[in-house]
Amino acid sequence: MFLRASQTVLLAWGWPRRLIALFAGAVGALAMPPLGVWPALIISFTLAVWLLDGSIASGKRFDFGGVRAAAIAGWWFGFGYFLASLWWLGSAFLVEADKFAALMPLGVVGLPAGLAFFMALGFALARAFWPAGPARILVFAAMLTISEWLRGHILTGFPWNSFGLAFGDAALLDQTASLTGLYGLTFLALATLSAPAAMISDDGKTLRSFPLVAASVVLAGMAIYGWRRLPDAPTQTVPNVRLRLMQPNLPQDAKFAPDNRDEIMRRYFELSGRPSSPEITGVASVTHLIWPESSFPFILDRDRKALGEIADFLPPGVTLITGAARADEPLPGERMHRFYNSLQTLDHEGVVRSSYDKAHLVPFGEYLPLRALLDAIGLRQFVTMPGGFTAGAMRRALQAPGLPLIAPLICYEAVFPGEVLPPGPRPGLLLNVTNDAWFGLTPGPYQHFAQARMRAIEEGLPLVRDANTGISAIVDPYGRIVRKLPLGVEGVLDGPLPVPLAATIYARLGDFIPAMMVVFSLLFAWRASRFGRRRSS
Repeated sequence: MFLRASQTVLLAWGWPRRLIALFAGAVGALAMPPLGVWPALIISFTLAVWLLDGSIASGKRFDFGGVRAAAIAGWWFGFGYFLASLWWLGSAFLVEADKFAALMPLGVVGLPAGLAFFMALGFALARAFWPAGPARILVFAAMLTISEWLRGHILTGFPWNSFGLAFGDAALLDQTASLTGLYGLTFLALATLSAPAAMISDDGKTLRSFPLVAASVVLAGMAIYGWRRLPDAPTQTVPNVRLRLMQPNLPQDAKFAPDNRDEIMRRYFELSGRPSSPEITGVASVTHLIWPESSFPFILDRDRKALGEIADFLPPGVTLITGAARADEPLPGERMHRFYNSLQTLDHEGVVRSSYDKAHLVPFGEYLPLRALLDAIGLRQFVTMPGGFTAGAMRRALQAPGLPLIAPLICYEAVFPGEVLPPGPRPGLLLNVTNDAWFGLTPGPYQHFAQARMRAIEEGLPLVRDANTGISAIVDPYGRIVRKLPLGVEGVLDGPLPVPLAATIYARLGDFIPAMMVVFSLLFAWRASRFGRRRSS
């Protein structure tokens, strides 16, 4: 059956071939959160390798027809993968359906169609250097890792659901991220889970076991590393730090509007002051209160009434860290204020003591690329801020009394591996505030949390994550969840702050190791291919 299946894929052409590629990509989406069925990628990648095998349009090694056929298969594979794993983006278009529902196809179909070109590039590069034998698995892994890295960097980058995230919820396997980061995990996922495709001998008549054995050894090595790295006991905690995360579960609709200002503030104070245990009787029992991204439908530091209410609510010695919009006065020659998506710290007197402005904004969500052109045709960003948000000048650490130096991550900033730490001294924690209410009870918030959790493993830093609605959590520097509030629940989460680890290998070297994995795999595949040709001659 395995041999017959491979022959069916190899010989498919036209629409049957495209539908196989679409199916293969869609199956791979099952590996992403919240399902996390990472073995689904075995089916996906095996079919992908066979599609590349079937793109040999002639006996020539670098024939244009074969590369073109591979690129087409890659686009359909990518379209199926991104359509099945990112369909939930359509929820954002329904928050203000009267304004954005007509544009839903751009997000649900248009974005996957655009991202699929990166997969087409990876397939085309793989086909251009496609060797015979098991070595082609390494070429497949290397070229798709390159295309995934490019997807994470070109046009501000969108590394969402890179294949390495499939190992993010796999017990023990995820610890390899401390060595290789997300893109190294992506290479390992591609190389190991596509191994069954190479079990078929070159004559297509028998099966060989070596590729499967080699992949099993690599996966076992990753698991052993994870087992050795993870301590048996919980990590130590920072003394005299008691965190409270408030998750209000506010819908992203008309209820979150300036007219409802007083109701929103009452809800925040009621939740934040709620007793949760005999030891935690309210906000006076904690040292740091954290509220999520964009908590207010107004400019907090210009609203004296809100600042006064916060001052009345906070006991001495308690610091509030909250998401809030911030405004600067217009520059000379400008008419409009500059607005920033910010994270601010306030003391018990209601005074803003420090602030961080989000540096990596969401295209179309917080600002419009090519604004003059898109304004002319009537497009708007989702966040209704005049002119959209302005990006902060740079990543910058945030300081709060009683806490180690903070690496602030507002929403989308948490999805970029190797870009979460500001320049300067190493922070002691990652603080991610977000508002996932745009996406409702869909896979989106689960995928967002999984990516933030991956950053904790990569950097060896604890993660404190507060969301308007799910998933709020305290995560230790090994990626283990210490406390969590689930999606769609209002409440508070109390817990300690885990102690950070020393800088991991990935924190010190960044993407150097995955780059070397790609280079050495291509060199090995080239040598193996030359050796195979000499033997056959």
